[in-house]
Amino acid sequence: MPRDRRPTLVVFSQTYPPDPAAVGQYMHEAGAAMAAKGWRVVAYASARGYDDPSRKYPSKETRDGVEVRRIPFSSFGKGSIKVRLVGGMLFCAQAALRAMCLRKIDRVLVSTSPPMAPLSAIALRKVRRSPYCFWAMDINPDQMIAMELTTAASKPAKLFESMIRATLGGAESVLTLDRYMGAALEKKVALGERLFVAPPWPMDNRLEPVDHADNPFRAEHGLQGKFVVMYSGNHSPAHPLTTLLHAAQRLQDDDRFRFVFIGGGGGRAEVDSFQAEHKLANLVGLPYQPLDRIRYSLSAADLHVVSMGDAMVGVVHPCKVYGAMLASRPVLGLGPSGCHVGEIVEQHGLGWRADHGDVDGLVSALRSAVDTPAERLAEMGERARQAATGDGRWGRLRLEGVLTGLLAHGPGAAARWAGDPLAG
Repeated sequence: MPRDRRPTLVVFSQTYPPDPAAVGQYMHEAGAAMAAKGWRVVAYASARGYDDPSRKYPSKETRDGVEVRRIPFSSFGKGSIKVRLVGGMLFCAQAALRAMCLRKIDRVLVSTSPPMAPLSAIALRKVRRSPYCFWAMDINPDQMIAMELTTAASKPAKLFESMIRATLGGAESVLTLDRYMGAALEKKVALGERLFVAPPWPMDNRLEPVDHADNPFRAEHGLQGKFVVMYSGNHSPAHPLTTLLHAAQRLQDDDRFRFVFIGGGGGRAEVDSFQAEHKLANLVGLPYQPLDRIRYSLSAADLHVVSMGDAMVGVVHPCKVYGAMLASRPVLGLGPSGCHVGEIVEQHGLGWRADHGDVDGLVSALRSAVDTPAERLAEMGERARQAATGDGRWGRLRLEGVLTGLLAHGPGAAARWAGDPLAG
């Protein structure tokens, strides 16, 4: 059998398609872009679903040119932090050992699923001298501290702080999602020219807008003739929904509204219990939607809510905003004005914003939205889509330029693409 002379990229990501978690989807599309450029791409992922561990995926398959190798006993769900840590550590150990057996490794791409995933890349760098690109989609222990799951003085926080500093120090390049996250990483390790900022691309091959009249999702869930306020994505304390739930309760007698919550995660229980306690007929709760139905679910909204916790600025990045923009829908930013989402909404005139805890302000914004003429809502939606695709700021081409440059040739090749479009 002839030797495969293609350069090899290894991808480490606990979650991976068809699992719906966003990190895995982005890691796959990065791998597929490299495979299209002639690289051999081998991705190591968990054999079971991240949000739903009862879902089992094939141990081996090829997706869009990427050789996916799924590892058993590496995901046990999100029932507790300890369970997630055990699954994450088992994944990292098995993935690193399996990758060691590859004939050659030219570069490694690793992100934050699980948070300790970079340990696999560090191991390959030490043993095989394989350079790695760290794609920071969130920052720990900062996220755990901000969510009050631990304190900065705790042993777990100190351990994760040592790990992130080692990851940053050993990376050939570091890619992150907005300038706030870039600044947070720079405080940990001086990265200089190794740091690149590029917001993630929308899943534009699946997100063509669908008119309400032609949308089976609206008909299926009884949303015809209603003004649909949607939150779609991970339900997490990092993206608080309490203020939105109280606004839904306040507006329960206004039959124009329907509040649709799609997704899962640790914060989903709050939505379900709030609905049950207050018997809200205007609230619809649904699980994550299959990838081939996302264009219908996102297009079913009249207004998308994107929540950012006050303490989460520079720590996490709500990628769900790009799906809303690509679906040509206005956006309501729920959280501080000084964050990536707040700046997008303000600079492009995409919708409204409200602070966490300000139920009166949120209700006022929602009433303003429902009273806005349809043509003005359509204009906001069109501006959102143009911002996501037309000027290239958040488009696939831009981030692919950064990633493929970093992975194929190292930091120097990606420099011309770098920089947060909202940095000024």
